[in-house]
Amino acid sequence: MVKLVNQTIFASKIKEKKLCIFSANNVRLLFGISAVAASALLHRYKKQGFILQLKRGLYAFPDALPPDVYIANKLYSPSYISLEFALSYHGVIPETVYEITSITAKATRRFETLGKVFSYRKIKKAAYAGYEIQKQQGFSFYIACAEKAFADANYLRLINGQEPISRFNKDKINPEKALRCAKLFGNEPLANIVKFALL
Repeated sequence: MVKLVNQTIFASKIKEKKLCIFSANNVRLLFGISAVAASALLHRYKKQGFILQLKRGLYAFPDALPPDVYIANKLYSPSYISLEFALSYHGVIPETVYEITSITAKATRRFETLGKVFSYRKIKKAAYAGYEIQKQQGFSFYIACAEKAFADANYLRLINGQEPISRFNKDKINPEKALRCAKLFGNEPLANIVKFALL
């Protein structure tokens, strides 16, 4: 059965379903083949360079890669873009950030794929909020608002014994909203850091 799924049919059917990132399970269901056959097919196509493996069990076409921010959400979910990458995205910090930093309620993880680093930092579920849906190249992704990214970053700095963020554009942050985001952590020192940083 695997031999019947040639590259043209495979690509057109996957793209027709708008699956820019797909799994072995997607392939199994789309082509009505067994899990073993789907894995064998994906392994063969990966070896041929026809598809790219983003991580174990997750693939994409090299000529149809979605934006990094969309990939970040899909690599490890649930998650949303935050921390330094989101602060740079919103123009809060002047630096260009190359590591795609995200927040998750699951275990902390790090992936190196497509020549980039995607990192995920764990926070408590009660603080897993303050993100919004934005679009890039027609792809929707979850990213923290500027205020939540600021609170997230300062929270992780605080628990790691690092100094709070000092160089940032205050005009890009609403102080009341940032304080509400900080209070989600139930951490008084963090609330004070955010409050005084934005005075």
